[in-house]
Amino acid sequence: MKYVDEFRDGALARGLAAAIAAEVQPGKRYSFMEFCGGHTHAIARYGVTELLPPAVRMIHGPGCPVCVLPIGRIDQAIQMALEKGAIVATYGDTMRVPASQSLSLMKAKARGADIRMVYSAADAVKLARQNPGREVVFFAIGFETTTPPTALAIRQAAKEDLKNFSVLCCHVLTPSAITHILESAEVRQYGTVPIDGFVGPAHVSIIIGSGPYEHFAEEYRKPVVIAGFEPLDVMQAVLMLVRQVNQGRAVVENEFTRAVTREGNLAAQAAVAEVFELRERFEWRGLGEVPYSALKIRPAFARFDAEQRFGLGYSPVPDHKKCECGAILRGVKRPTDCTLFGTVCTPENPMGSCMVSSEGACAAHYSYGRFRDIPVVSA
Repeated sequence: MKYVDEFRDGALARGLAAAIAAEVQPGKRYSFMEFCGGHTHAIARYGVTELLPPAVRMIHGPGCPVCVLPIGRIDQAIQMALEKGAIVATYGDTMRVPASQSLSLMKAKARGADIRMVYSAADAVKLARQNPGREVVFFAIGFETTTPPTALAIRQAAKEDLKNFSVLCCHVLTPSAITHILESAEVRQYGTVPIDGFVGPAHVSIIIGSGPYEHFAEEYRKPVVIAGFEPLDVMQAVLMLVRQVNQGRAVVENEFTRAVTREGNLAAQAAVAEVFELRERFEWRGLGEVPYSALKIRPAFARFDAEQRFGLGYSPVPDHKKCECGAILRGVKRPTDCTLFGTVCTPENPMGSCMVSSEGACAAHYSYGRFRDIPVVSA
């Protein structure tokens, strides 16, 4: 398959592994954060960690949109469905994220709430057309990748003057989270790890381009290499990062040139700018409140803002006391550092958001990495 098989070639992977090992300097350690959950999944699925030299450590970042969704926002969606009688439409991954009072959207649905899984924001608009006598709320989550479709859905609802459609907007922004990880005293007090560079996200960068990452390279002296999701993409990005660190450089490089440009998708950016504006503060699971890290609906489209339409307030809710999702999202801990991992917490019975989404670090490690944690017993 074009642009897939050639990026999974075993011989090329071994060659890249040898090249990385040759570049690693004796006595030096390298710590790189793959921000995106898609990269975390690829690293686990294809055994990239086993191909890297011990001196290179990959750190999971908060780039899984379901994982960083705070409990309080899920509570809002459940409230609209159970108490306000609205049809709540959302992506499948959010259905099983644990919320307050041992609930989730899935469990609220079992209690009679009208909560429906959709594949796109356009599906939610279609639901509003089909149910003119009901309030339909689209629970919108995700990074810059899924924001343009939400903007287009709101524009379409405005064009049709759909009076029963609104959006609970929980779209968050990648650059703000990276800044918060690098400089926030609030995050540092929870614990952090040294980061020598970042593997930049793929799909997000298709939308926003490579330009926004130049700030991190210049101000924080942290190299960024934007990479695709295939295993050879990730390994090539690691090689490029190792070389930058060895040479004392800190620039933005684009490994994913087949899809990412410096400017990004200008049409998508324009649609987002028309419909959304920055929130002053927004809570991220694991990072706390992050300033200017999320979007809200502009006043011109306020009639489609579910928070205003339903008078929703927001209250932060702490995670399960033994759940280490927050520390895992900050890169401080690994999935196996959590006492719940693989026992109480599994994909069938998730206790935290990192086990729910297929992009979550715990789910990826549970599916592909547990064999490394089982001691070998000789006969």
